[in-house]
Amino acid sequence: MRVATAPPASTSDLETVVGDVLDRRLQAAHTRPLAVALSGGGDSLALLLTAADWAGRRGRGLVVLTVDHRLRPASAGWTKACAAVAARLKLPFQPLAWEGDKPTTGLPAAARSARHRLLADAARAAGARVILMGHTADDGLEAQIMRAAGSSTPSPREWGPSPAWPQGRGLFLLRPMLGVARADIRAWLRERGEHWIEDPSNADLAYARPRARRDLIAARPAEAPEAEETSARSLATACRSDGGGLQIARAALREAAPAAARRFAAAACVCAAGTDRPPGAARVRSLIDRLAAAGDVTATLAGARIEADALEVRFQREAGEAARGGLAPLTLAAGDTAVWDGRFAVTAGRPMTVRRLAGVARKLPPEDQKVVRALSASLRPTLPVVIDEAGNPALAVALPLALPRLLAACGAVDREPA
Repeated sequence: MRVATAPPASTSDLETVVGDVLDRRLQAAHTRPLAVALSGGGDSLALLLTAADWAGRRGRGLVVLTVDHRLRPASAGWTKACAAVAARLKLPFQPLAWEGDKPTTGLPAAARSARHRLLADAARAAGARVILMGHTADDGLEAQIMRAAGSSTPSPREWGPSPAWPQGRGLFLLRPMLGVARADIRAWLRERGEHWIEDPSNADLAYARPRARRDLIAARPAEAPEAEETSARSLATACRSDGGGLQIARAALREAAPAAARRFAAAACVCAAGTDRPPGAARVRSLIDRLAAAGDVTATLAGARIEADALEVRFQREAGEAARGGLAPLTLAAGDTAVWDGRFAVTAGRPMTVRRLAGVARKLPPEDQKVVRALSASLRPTLPVVIDEAGNPALAVALPLALPRLLAACGAVDREPA
C-alpha cells in the first residue's frame, strides 16, 4: 500500500520551526530543566541540537536521556555516542537501560512501554515536567498506514501526557517536529556535517513500522479534527470528581460529537480505573450508544465501572478487579510517596499499609464512616484506607489522580504547567 497526501512544509531553518513550537508550549523562563529523549538517530539528534539552541537563548536547562533496550550488541556503543553528543553540547546526560527478560511476542510494544517508563522516572528525578521527543511528519503517516493494516497504533500528537502510568503522572511529551518531513531533517543535519546512528531494526520487515516506512511517501499526518479536540476538552472540564471517581451530566455526552464522546469515555474509563490500557474501540462505541439511548446503564470497561441514570454518568473503579489482582495493598515507609492502585498519590508520615476499604469499613473512626456513607455504595469498597502499625484503619489522606489525568488526556492542559 502506498499513501500520498499533501507534503508537510519543508524548512531550511529547523531552529525556527522547533523554536516556535517550544515558545508556544513551554514556560520560557522556568527554572526547571527540560528532558530530551536522544536515541542517536537523525530525528532525535536534530531535536537535541535545535532544543539546545532554544534553551541556550531562553536560559532553560536541558537533561539528555538515552534508553538502551538491551536488544542489540551495538546498543552500548550507541549509548556512548549519545553521551559524546551531550558532552559536546555541555549538557547533563543520563543513560537508562531496559533490564530483565524480553518478551518473545509483542516486543515493539513492550519496548515502547519500557522506554516511556524509564524516561518518565528519569525526567521526574531530574525535576523536569516535559520530555521532548523527535517524532516527525513521517511517524504520523506511518501510524496511519499501520492502523489501515489492522494495528491500533495511535498517531503521535504534538503535546500530550506521558503514557507511562503512574510513573508519568504530571509529565507531558512534546514533539516539536511533527510538521517536518524526515527527509528535510536529514538534509538539515547533512548541511551541518552531523552524523547519526541508523538502527538496523528500522529496516526489519518482520515488524509493522518498518513495513509502513517502506510504503511511505512523506506526507502530513492527519490530526484529530479541531472540533473533536475542542469537544472532548469541554467534556473533561465539565467533569467532577468525588471519592476518586468521575461524574458528568448524561446530557453533555449525548450532545457531544460521537467521536469526541468516545474519546472522552475511553479516557474516563482508564483514569477512573487507574489503569494504563485503553479499552477497545468497539466496546467504547457500544458504551456510547447505550448512554445515548434511554434507561439506566451499568457496564464495566477497562477496569472501570460505569453507572448512568437519567441525569448523570459515573465512572469509577470496578470493585471486582480485586479478584483479578487489582486494588492490591501497598506498604510504605515513613516519608515515602507512592501511587496506590493508579488512582491516589499517598505520602506516609509513618509506616503504614494502604489497602482498599472493603472488609474494614466498620472499624473506621465515626467521622470517617460518615464520609463513606455520603458516597455511592459501589464506590465505597474501592476507597483507600491506611492501616497503622497497630492495625487501626482510617481513610487515607490522599491526592485523587483521576480528574487531573483526565484533563491532561483530553487536551485541557495544552502547555507546560507553571
